[in-house]
Amino acid sequence: MTGLLRDEDGARPVLSRSTAYRGAIWDVVRDEVDFAPGVRFTREYIAHTGAAAVLALDDEGARDVRDARVLLIRQYRHPAGRTFWELPAGLLDHEGEDPMQAAGRELTEETGHRAEHLRHLLDIHPSAGSSSERIRIFLATGIGEAATDFVREDEESEIELRWARLGEVLDAIREGRLTNATLVAAVLTVAAFGA
Repeated sequence: MTGLLRDEDGARPVLSRSTAYRGAIWDVVRDEVDFAPGVRFTREYIAHTGAAAVLALDDEGARDVRDARVLLIRQYRHPAGRTFWELPAGLLDHEGEDPMQAAGRELTEETGHRAEHLRHLLDIHPSAGSSSERIRIFLATGIGEAATDFVREDEESEIELRWARLGEVLDAIREGRLTNATLVAAVLTVAAFGA
């Protein structure tokens, strides 16, 4: 196949859909898929609302992109049984919510910071074989303190903040010390293509 290298939209026809499990945050659905002539299969997957994340970058006075600082949060993630350094991120709260607004909201709620400038960086599908989740990642610059009365609960109640040099984050990724997919994708994108 030739042409532009790209993922393509175009869901195959769904012959039937049911809810296999209804959860507090998202559901597991069961689809019978009409894949191709004579080929049908059933798949169960997480029907995910989508999410937004933000890489907050402070490059003031930085000699190069590796010298810029990235705002990280440290948060416990129960399904993985680990505490991760990651980017501020969260679910889209309702159908049709603007991911850029969600990213700005999460930056403020999780870090107490705001961005003067926010632009789309990239999208990822972290587990396309088992979830419909798409995370839209934004690059934030012009970072400053934000007034907020948001109260963090549950796993967010122990969030820690840390500014780290992008070069330090890249080294930790290469050495396998940082593994959060959203963080890895965003940092590698900025390192490869700049801010």
